[in-house]
Amino acid sequence: MKESDRYIKIVEWSDEDGCFVGSCPGIIDTCCHGDDEIQVYTALCQIVNEWVETIKNDGKPLPSPTVSRNLASKLLNVA
Repeated sequence: MKESDRYIKIVEWSDEDGCFVGSCPGIIDTCCHGDDEIQVYTALCQIVNEWVETIKNDGKPLPSPTVSRNLASKLLNVA
């Protein structure tokens, strides 16, 4: 497991932008976009990997992980 796997990655449709947009809460806001959801997710994963490495190389602590086993139930309770 890579350290970047500990952070939720979100790809969603943006009516405003007319395309899919990707973000990773706690690491980076909207940072990539495109017409293909899978390509946006792939790009997002690469960007998050790079950010995690940059944070580590700068000697800074990584943000708290956002992925947990209870994530689905937490999201369902919010909806």
